Amino acid sequence: MTGGPARAASRRRWRGALRAAAPALAGLVLGVAALGPALGPGFVLRYDMVVAPDPPLAWPAAGGFPRAVPSDLIFAAAARVLPAELVQKAILLGIHVLAAAGAAALVPGGRLVPRLAAAVLYAWNAYLAQRLLLGQWALLLGYAGLPWAVRAAARGGPGRLALALLPAAAGGFQAMLVSAPAVLAVAATRPGRSWRGLAGAGGVVAAYCLPWAVPALLSGASTDPAGVDAFAARADGPYGTAGSLLALGGIWNAEAEVPGQGEWLPATARLALCLAAIAVYLHAGRGRGAARPDWWAGLLAAAAAGLAVALTGAYLPGVLRALIAWWPGFGPLRDGQAYLAPLALLVAAGFGLLAARVTAPSAGRRPGPVWPVAAVVLLAPVLVLPGAAWGAFGRLDAVAYPAEWRRVQALVNGDPAPGALVSLPWSAHRAFPWNGGRVTLDPAIKMFARRVLWNDALTVGLPDGGVLRVAGEDPKARAVGALLAGDGPLTAALRARGVRYVLLAGPDRNTFQSRLPGGTVVHAGPELTVIRL
Repeated sequence: MTGGPARAASRRRWRGALRAAAPALAGLVLGVAALGPALGPGFVLRYDMVVAPDPPLAWPAAGGFPRAVPSDLIFAAAARVLPAELVQKAILLGIHVLAAAGAAALVPGGRLVPRLAAAVLYAWNAYLAQRLLLGQWALLLGYAGLPWAVRAAARGGPGRLALALLPAAAGGFQAMLVSAPAVLAVAATRPGRSWRGLAGAGGVVAAYCLPWAVPALLSGASTDPAGVDAFAARADGPYGTAGSLLALGGIWNAEAEVPGQGEWLPATARLALCLAAIAVYLHAGRGRGAARPDWWAGLLAAAAAGLAVALTGAYLPGVLRALIAWWPGFGPLRDGQAYLAPLALLVAAGFGLLAARVTAPSAGRRPGPVWPVAAVVLLAPVLVLPGAAWGAFGRLDAVAYPAEWRRVQALVNGDPAPGALVSLPWSAHRAFPWNGGRVTLDPAIKMFARRVLWNDALTVGLPDGGVLRVAGEDPKARAVGALLAGDGPLTAALRARGVRYVLLAGPDRNTFQSRLPGGTVVHAGPELTVIRL
């Protein structure tokens, strides 16, 4: 007689567990769909996403602003447990899962469809897709953890917030910069707030910023104000820069656009969806007490501030140029579109509230969601951005490093003698045939357990066909660049600057090698030459 009730209770528990896990499962499915070939064997190398096999377990050497602190060290530690390529795939999938589950957790009420709607939009939108195509996985750790940080800030308590901010802390520099405004704004506006609670939130944020803030202040790095024009948000659709930003796009690099993103129909649908979600979010703020989430006002303030930074860079670049010229610490504001992360979360929350309205049971109908409508709602974020699927139609893919790179890595890392390595040709980016011609930062900067001097200056093509050159941040790299720009032998000058190795790649290897008399060739292969000074 007890078997029936027990089985029924067990089924209810399973259904409850499935409902609770549904947003995370949705994020996993979306992650697989978005990454596609990137989940195959090998490493994903695209723009800022440079991952090396057997990365050195060392604190990144001083140079420019410490953008890879502490993300590279955490990645290297994880690569001591699992192969580095598996760590990379786990992080990329984990970003989608964590983002989806967090957005769902913010939606008030226990109904599944609204929670799933917020999860789908937050894990599948132009912001996430563009930043992924730019290779900014560390920034996306902060994006994925942002809903949890907002939720923790609304509830109060430094311990809870410290746990929720761990993904952003692991991402470092920009991940914390896009998370901190939302956390502090929510802590400052939540009901029952106190100066003590706000101070606690500020203390957690400050503590997590120390690993990169202190080296940044001591680095002597500089920021070229010209970068404002290079990294300003730009139109990637028919509605101008402001319309692109409101649709969560507008990234500065045209190569990070999602295939088909600028076409009229999907761009119109995407902008309409985002504006509708924003409108519903704003309408929800008219309620009081339990009708309005505790994080509502703070998230709105952070989203407005992030949008204002992006618009300033696009429409009033002189303001940011003046700030950066006054203090290089304002340099991160150059890439204003990065600060749309709180707006993306606001849109996701608003979309969840919109889904709650359109799938609410009507009078005279049995309670429950209207599944045909619910299916359309849940698929809408994917349908308005189909080009994000399958690694953005192959723009993301996994490749294997040639064996020669691994041999050079072992050779240089096996030398206990101190000294830096100069990576040539003197260019920040590479496009290797074995990587399908995809542009990526020089892999050498992640492979060696010694200081790597590389050209961190950027050359950016402008919409009018012109070229803008942004000076590098690392003073030692700029000094080496000045030497390379001259004529004559380099060996003595490089030795005087503490250089032990020169890594040569590309068709101009013989030209550079002729300027290094007295150096010892310790490796000469089909793609790479290594000279010890």
